[in-house]
Amino acid sequence: MKISEVPQDDIKMLQGERKALYAVDEQGRYAQTTTRGWEVEEIVLHQVIHDFEEQAGKAAVRVRHHETSPIEYFMHKSWMDPLTLAQAMGLYRWQVKRHFKPGVFKKLKDKTLMEYARIFRVSVDALRHFHGED
Repeated sequence: MKISEVPQDDIKMLQGERKALYAVDEQGRYAQTTTRGWEVEEIVLHQVIHDFEEQAGKAAVRVRHHETSPIEYFMHKSWMDPLTLAQAMGLYRWQVKRHFKPGVFKKLKDKTLMEYARIFRVSVDALRHFHGED
C-alpha cells in the first residue's frame, strides 16, 4: 500500500490517537507512516473479540461440568489460543492442551500455576477455585 493510500478512518478503538505502520513511499521503499485506523480493521477486531468471549463462555460451562480446566477459560479471556499460550509458558502446545484436563490440572505444581496466573493476570486462587465468568 502506498503512503497516500493509508486509511485515516479515525476509528473508535484508537481513541483519536495514531498508530505507526509501514507503507511504500514515492521511491518504492517501505517507510514508516501513521494512521488513524481503518474501519475494516476495527470491524474484524470486534469480531475476533466477540469470538474469544463466546469461546470463554462455552469454556466456563465446561469448567463447571468438570470437562475442562480453568486454564482453557482464562486462555480465551486473555485472547489467546493454545499455541500462543504454549509459547508464553515455554511449553509445547500438547502440554497446554493436556493441562485442560481436570485431572491433570489438579496435579499441576504451584510453580506452573503461578506462571499461568502471571500470564492471565489473575491469582492462583482464581485458577484453583474457578467461580465462573468475571
